[in-house]
Amino acid sequence: MIRPISQAANPSADAAAVLRRLGFAILFFAVPLAALFTRRALVVMAPLAVILLVLASVLDGSARNAWDKLTTLAVSPGGVAGLVLLLWAGLSLLWTPFLPQASERLLNVTGMVLMGLGGYLAVPERMRSANLYLLPIGVGLAAMIAIVLAIMGGSRFDPDSLSLERGMLMLVLLLWPAIAWLHSRGRNLEAIGLALAVAVCSLLTRDGLPLYGLAAGAVVFVITAWNPVSGSRLIGFVMAGLLLFAPLLPFILKPFAANLLGANSSTTLALEVWRQIILGEPLRLLTGHGLETALRGRFFGLMPPSAPSTLLFEIWYELGLVGTVAGSVLLYQAVVGAKSHRATVAPGIMAAFACTFALGCLGIGTTQVWWFTALVVLVLIFVAIERGQFRTKRPKAVLRRAV
Repeated sequence: MIRPISQAANPSADAAAVLRRLGFAILFFAVPLAALFTRRALVVMAPLAVILLVLASVLDGSARNAWDKLTTLAVSPGGVAGLVLLLWAGLSLLWTPFLPQASERLLNVTGMVLMGLGGYLAVPERMRSANLYLLPIGVGLAAMIAIVLAIMGGSRFDPDSLSLERGMLMLVLLLWPAIAWLHSRGRNLEAIGLALAVAVCSLLTRDGLPLYGLAAGAVVFVITAWNPVSGSRLIGFVMAGLLLFAPLLPFILKPFAANLLGANSSTTLALEVWRQIILGEPLRLLTGHGLETALRGRFFGLMPPSAPSTLLFEIWYELGLVGTVAGSVLLYQAVVGAKSHRATVAPGIMAAFACTFALGCLGIGTTQVWWFTALVVLVLIFVAIERGQFRTKRPKAVLRRAV
């Protein structure tokens, strides 16, 4: 029997469904697992997943409203601040002493932004729960493997255990969207178990960064769960304020660091170097030294090797006041914008913001490509989770007595 045309199979829709399922499987399940074993897994697999999602959206026609979404995003305060930040970073190439390296870095950042926009437009308006459950499964399985690898002393695929450390940082980041999804589905017991598994991973790391990021995210999660609106505004003000008024920190914190840690501690010396840089070149606070100078300047004598390795120092040193103001506005708008999400999802978003900001302030390599890729993946996952909240409660079956 020949099926009616309306019931006939649609090859494009079927192919789009397969590509979308594969893309989300890579993004939600394969990325946290592969990050434990190889350093470049995230950089390679995340763009592949986005490409599959974009192809799926083109095949099923869901990308037809892309221009309207881009326009709305571009004219928003956060979008304008992001464009100003990117343009100022490009303009700083005129005075950076490391033009080839800075150009490569700007190209990488631009590529990550374009990849994020493509993934944002390709995520369907209604996400299937089956796809989203891959995230907590992937994070949980990766956490168990990481515990075993940490106890055994690292992965045989990575003798220096750098991928294992980086993979644990990735787990700490992906924990918050996984908890947000489980919490939104009412699976709080599973969310607590997942958090405990990742906490054990963090305790077993040689570096304390994963544990510090996890602790910052946990504190903010509790605050925003208790009061979502006021909590998000408070966290936004704190993050943007720290970024904007960072040049005051070495003058305020150095006496405390000297008394508590000693005058020769690394923290005290870093604060002193920061203070001397500000006093020696006050006009550079306006323009900055240009892209790539915070990292490479240590190796070419532009600054002492003991200079701070933190996001707060690097953005001021490279982009100055203009770039920092744009970054502060972008950060505040992104954080406060999370309050419009559902109450079950917002605490996880705020915890992820706090975790990433804390890791950046504590010295993680924020200029590395893998870190930008991790942030893009984190944003896309939260977009997918938010678009999976279209259903509230499952309707209950009602049995009516026959009359």
